[in-house]
Amino acid sequence: MTHVLDRPVWTSLTTRHAGFAIGGERARRFAPDIGPLAGLRDDAPESIAELAALVPADGSLIVLQADPIAIPGATVVAGVQMVAESLADVPADPRIVRLTTDDGPAMLALATLTRPGPFAARTHALGEFIGIKQDGELIAMAGERMKHAGFTEVSGVCTHPTARGRGLARILSAHVARTILARGETPYLHAYATNTPAIRLYETLGFRLRRDMIVATVTRHMPH
Repeated sequence: MTHVLDRPVWTSLTTRHAGFAIGGERARRFAPDIGPLAGLRDDAPESIAELAALVPADGSLIVLQADPIAIPGATVVAGVQMVAESLADVPADPRIVRLTTDDGPAMLALATLTRPGPFAARTHALGEFIGIKQDGELIAMAGERMKHAGFTEVSGVCTHPTARGRGLARILSAHVARTILARGETPYLHAYATNTPAIRLYETLGFRLRRDMIVATVTRHMPH
């Protein structure tokens, strides 16, 4: 039986985040101002054709799934998916603030600078985001992205280059994950398989590998 997290974009966009979805019964993507993540119900040719129709003419979509990618012309890299049934004890930090729509431009600027993963103008609308500010400037943040029955993804974890080495990513990731656990859900996250520092950080927080994932970039010039 397929796990809800094996095709996380698809299951998010057909359940708790259906309101952010564009697409049909076989393939869906997040609205462009949310981000380029897309998912397929299965790898049937009809599903791949439906996905192809969603690819922007001047851009690309990112498909994230556990199953081998069957999309012609896709560029594939290895990723990992990690879950946390329990967390290490990381003290709460009084500097943490809840970020609001007013912080949207600062969040986008920080994500654009640090590239924690796909982040667009309205990605912050997917869930709660928190941050730490210094002299009024956002220097680190983390939040929630995809949501499923019983699971919420920790995402958007990034720190301004001038503020690195202070453990801010650890503090914020732990806070987001603790909030998710407190709701009775399991926090999970994704990382590129080559991002050893991030994986080690998450392991120290209590995250464990659930399974290897495949990250595929799909562009318009792929064959239909």
